[in-house]
Amino acid sequence: MPTSEAPSPGPGGRRPPTGGAGTATAGSAPAPLVRGGPVPAPLLHRLFSPGWPVLWLLAGYPLWWALGLGRFAFVVFAVPMAVGLVRRHRSGGLRLPPGFGLWALFLLWCTAGLTLIGATLPGTLPGSGGPVGALARLAGYLALTVLLLYIGNLSRRELSDLAVARALGWLCLATVAGGWLGLAAPRFEFTSPVELLLPAGLAADPYVQDLIHPAAAQVMEVLGYDSARPKAPWEYTNTWGNMLSLLLVWLVAGWMPTREPAGAATGAARRSRADVVRAWIAGGAIAMAAAPVVYSLNRAVWAGLVLSLGFVLVQLLRRGRSAAVAAVSAAACAALLAVLLSPLTDVVRERLDNPHSDGGRAATSLAAVEAANASPVLGWGTTRDMAGSSQSIAIGSSPECPDCGNHTIGNNGQFWLLLVANGWVGTALFLAFFAQALWRYRHETSVPGSAALLSILLLFWYMFFYVALAAPLAVTMIAVALLWRRAAEARGAGAVPGGTG
Repeated sequence: MPTSEAPSPGPGGRRPPTGGAGTATAGSAPAPLVRGGPVPAPLLHRLFSPGWPVLWLLAGYPLWWALGLGRFAFVVFAVPMAVGLVRRHRSGGLRLPPGFGLWALFLLWCTAGLTLIGATLPGTLPGSGGPVGALARLAGYLALTVLLLYIGNLSRRELSDLAVARALGWLCLATVAGGWLGLAAPRFEFTSPVELLLPAGLAADPYVQDLIHPAAAQVMEVLGYDSARPKAPWEYTNTWGNMLSLLLVWLVAGWMPTREPAGAATGAARRSRADVVRAWIAGGAIAMAAAPVVYSLNRAVWAGLVLSLGFVLVQLLRRGRSAAVAAVSAAACAALLAVLLSPLTDVVRERLDNPHSDGGRAATSLAAVEAANASPVLGWGTTRDMAGSSQSIAIGSSPECPDCGNHTIGNNGQFWLLLVANGWVGTALFLAFFAQALWRYRHETSVPGSAALLSILLLFWYMFFYVALAAPLAVTMIAVALLWRRAAEARGAGAVPGGTG
């Protein structure tokens, strides 16, 4: 990337003119003409800088959600990423992360499992496992594979760790805002453009509706009465809570001021006004997240946030930041006291007194284990619907009680989904890939590195409660990519030419 301010010589050694409308600026192509005049080259450079598909995907996700493309955005933006990878491969510069063979085998396992979609699993409704869900799941895994390789093959000069952290932080702000929208206007919803374009029969399918019909909240009878559980800009309230938990640490990493390790010449550096504004926005968003987190009624998220706090404190201790440990602990205690003195405590108590879905979750989890035991190598290719309910095989869903039975096996967590769809072997391959990354980069203590490690750790917690595809697993893949290229730069063996990200 040219850094000189002087224009580069043109053909024959002559330099192009530097003034006048429509002329080329230093080191750039002439500004393309569009309706209304030329587009400034610096603007185009910012919009289409290396790594633009990642930033557009993350920072623009609220827009893709509003268009009805939210879940499919990962596949859509995987296309330009794949094109970039092909070009890099042709130039001989494509690299694969350590342990990628495990992930490649998992993808092969998913593909091989498609042959068992038509098989009948004992104790399930015949024909309940269809190819559409399995193919969509495989497409999601492939898209996130492209995301992993694309980020990992970009240098930190092309796409800095800070840029990724800030984009994820922006997505966190959108998630907090969506939480408040769900509380303030729980019935808010609208028809998306994608929904208008789809055939009426397909658009009316309940599962498709969840993906393409933007809504602020899921109104559910969890506490014995209708209560709004925020979900915007995601498909489900469980996904909302999972994503908020994952993104909060990236909001801190990208938007809050952090001190560099000893020796960095930052002590005398004055923070810019933009840094101060970002820090205040991040701090305010963290405080504002408390109410929607409690009203989401996601107990696994409450525990996940406690685990995240513990991890942050451990990482600060590893860096010798005792003062920061005291400050974070004091802030956490103050936040807990504020919650205890607020009406939010009553909501927490009511949720703990109303287990709601525990019986159904236990039944489907047991069914997933039995499914994996019946087909331990390949699984069954996709999910199945239970015959009956946890109380009786004769009790199933009906128009009067759609949630009374026939629960989907594998919909209550990524681990259970892997068991039924991919068997014990496929599950082991999936988990082994992330476990080896966690072990390989366990010594990382930098701010972005710590955020990435936590993103992987939380996968092993939330996999028992929430399905990771697509957005939560995307955050985990991004974390692996950032750790991989940071380690490659430290070894001096990767295509990461300098830059601190």
